Amino acid sequence: MTKQKLVITFPTTTAAIAWERVCKSENLPGRLIPVPPKIKAGCGLAWLTTVEQRKLLLAGVEEFNLDYDAIVELEEG
Repeated sequence: MTKQKLVITFPTTTAAIAWERVCKSENLPGRLIPVPPKIKAGCGLAWLTTVEQRKLLLAGVEEFNLDYDAIVELEEG
């Protein structure tokens, strides 16, 4: 059974760490991971969460002025 995951990439390591700090303090789900080989990204770090969390995370982006490169949905088997 395949499962959709949401991967958010960042332009810099600083942006990835800021994202992690805010998400943890606001109890937003997910974790930092190495960027999956299927995705090209600047800093090598990405945020992994479920696709159901997209709306909640985007609200956090606006509220805390977080920087990111791309939001990609991937299938995990």
